[in-house]
Amino acid sequence: MALSVSGEFEIEASPEQVMAALVDVERIPEWSAVHKKVVVESRFDDGRPRTVRMTLAVLGVSDTQLAEHKWIGDEHMSWTLLESEKQKCQEGEYRLVPTSRGTSVQLTMAVEPKVWVPKSVLRQGQKQAVRLIRKGFTQFVLENYV
Repeated sequence: MALSVSGEFEIEASPEQVMAALVDVERIPEWSAVHKKVVVESRFDDGRPRTVRMTLAVLGVSDTQLAEHKWIGDEHMSWTLLESEKQKCQEGEYRLVPTSRGTSVQLTMAVEPKVWVPKSVLRQGQKQAVRLIRKGFTQFVLENYV
């Protein structure tokens, strides 16, 4: 059974600027220490990434994942895991909502590992991922897209 986690944070940037940073998936290793390599394998006609292969290392465990991305304007991006050595499934999404100060970023992620992991450990890892995304992604947007 997949465990879900969600988080919300605000970035003082427009939804278009935040979405531009999300589209720039090949630069994820610049703001996420767990991502070691990101390669876009296919793109939609508008140039946005469709399938993306990522190499990650979390708590000393490496994994290579292939995910399919979907994009809806400048307000929504989601992904679904297609292949992984360590996970049965993973789904996630970013929803961007304009605010008076910029953009509210709503992140939801569900993960189910192939091997048994105590729920408390998995939940802790997911919460840490949300914290790291909030910090690293926010800084990345502000330094590169504003």
